[in-house]
Amino acid sequence: MLWIELIIFLSIVIIGSRIGGIAMGTLAGIGLILFIFLFRLPVGSPPIIVLGMILAVITALSAMEAAGGLDYLIAVAEKIMRKRPQNITIVAPIVTYVLVLSAGTQHVIYALLPVIAEIARKSGIRPERPIAMSDIAAMQGIVASPISAATVAMLGILTVSGISLPRILLIVIPSTFIAVIIGSIVVYKKGKELSEDPVYLQRLKEGRIRELASSKSLERKSVKRAKGSIAFFFSAILMVIVFGMFPELRPISEVIKDGTVIEDQVAMGPTIMILMLTVGALMMIFLKADPEKAVTGSVMKSGIVAIVSILGIAWLGSSFFEGNRVILVEGISQLIEGDHWVFGFGLFAMSIMLFSQAATVVTLMPLGLALGLDAELLIALYPAVNGFFFLPTYGTILAAISFDQTGTTKIGKYLLNHSFMIPGLVTTFSAVTIALLITYLI
Repeated sequence: MLWIELIIFLSIVIIGSRIGGIAMGTLAGIGLILFIFLFRLPVGSPPIIVLGMILAVITALSAMEAAGGLDYLIAVAEKIMRKRPQNITIVAPIVTYVLVLSAGTQHVIYALLPVIAEIARKSGIRPERPIAMSDIAAMQGIVASPISAATVAMLGILTVSGISLPRILLIVIPSTFIAVIIGSIVVYKKGKELSEDPVYLQRLKEGRIRELASSKSLERKSVKRAKGSIAFFFSAILMVIVFGMFPELRPISEVIKDGTVIEDQVAMGPTIMILMLTVGALMMIFLKADPEKAVTGSVMKSGIVAIVSILGIAWLGSSFFEGNRVILVEGISQLIEGDHWVFGFGLFAMSIMLFSQAATVVTLMPLGLALGLDAELLIALYPAVNGFFFLPTYGTILAAISFDQTGTTKIGKYLLNHSFMIPGLVTTFSAVTIALLITYLI
């Protein structure tokens, strides 16, 4: 029955990713009915703490967006890129990486892509280079962000192994940042120069290249609120890091369990939830962040999609894994015996199907722990969850192609020879390799 159950699981992942939105999470309900009521598998469990942390972080981010903080960060990023247009192939990916790392969401790249395309074209640089690399840099930024859904999920899973948030960031931030620079250097001269590209020259001749409308500047009062929301949000992030580095700061209370009084310390999961909900409230009280705008904003919408998807697919994966635990653990243990790093290929392949770093983390990282893999190794392999560039069907990739009016950013004739393949493979491989080296050194 294992193969039938596996086919059902993969079918739901593939069909859900094709439909898009919350479909993957809702389709998982069908899989759960088949697994639990037909095949009599264990119920499993959704990652409640992880989902709670993600929801709390998204709430704080949505409040910051409602106060104008996200727009301000994008405006600053645009200003930095326009200062060095001739180096856009290097500058744009770095700016994108830092912005996504800070914001914890890839949503911001949609506002940057048309700006990157315009700066590159006006500088005579092939837009494919900075656009494709910036898209890949955004994916790496999610892995490095301390408040992204993926990192929050990673922390929730590895907390039982004694891993703290600073420990994860110590390995992941330098490895992904250096990898983004390596990827940018690799694509620096990729493809024909813009002045020699026949597709661009034809589009130019046909008058299909339009000027980008100038971005709107924030009013002085709006800028003050935006800066205030950013200050509130990053103060919360700093406090999360401090509580992670110094666990003795987290309060200890006495609880009665099975008739015995025991000491119970507040874990990092509830700590993150409390801090993020609090900072969201402070923005609404002191900065007048509109609760309605927070709920209807793009961050909340994309966050809800992530939560529903993770709820469904992680629960489905939990039921499948618990029902086949012995077979799966023994089989994969034999496969990676002596070469535990091979588990990274599993993360890469699963991310291609799930189109989500967070969903990949909650699906496979618990399996890694069950296999007895070292938590530090799992952190080093964490950047491998960025494999969903492999098929050019992800939202940010399709957006990048559409924003490049020159036609240099494209899906190739053979599907896999698209603009994102080389920068994606180079950056992801470099990030994992460097992370493994850092893990070995520390």
